[in-house]
Amino acid sequence: MLEYYRLRIKKEYAASVIEDLQKMKAIEVISEDADVYEWQKKEVRKRVKELKKQPDTAVTWQAANKRIKALTK
Repeated sequence: MLEYYRLRIKKEYAASVIEDLQKMKAIEVISEDADVYEWQKKEVRKRVKELKKQPDTAVTWQAANKRIKALTK
């Protein structure tokens, strides 16, 4: 069973770390949209269009995250 991990690498090290891991065949680089379905892309386009019509409805990630955390209490 494959396990996937998300890593946060400092910018100044990222390129060389990725290159080294690729040379060791320790990682596989996949394209960004590899697992993005057409219905998801359509939904994003719809939401962007709606946001352009009413930009004042947007909230920051910090505000959204705060709301989400409040719901889980």
